[in-house]
Amino acid sequence: MVEHDYIQETPTARLRNWVLSEMMRGAGYALVFLLAIGVFFAIIWGIGQLLPAESKNAPPPMPYSALEAPLDWVTV
Repeated sequence: MVEHDYIQETPTARLRNWVLSEMMRGAGYALVFLLAIGVFFAIIWGIGQLLPAESKNAPPPMPYSALEAPLDWVTV
């Protein structure tokens, strides 16, 4: 099969265009991935906005997570 080079492209330009197209494809995949993460977080945020305000001020589920460390361990 004869390959016709209709645009008179040099091998260097052909390689450069191929590399650019591969980088653009990778950037497109990254964009789709980041948009999917953004949509996921937007859905979680939207569900959180539907919850009543009292649920956002509830005590923590772990009884020891609200404890604070005493400040007397610092010696000067």
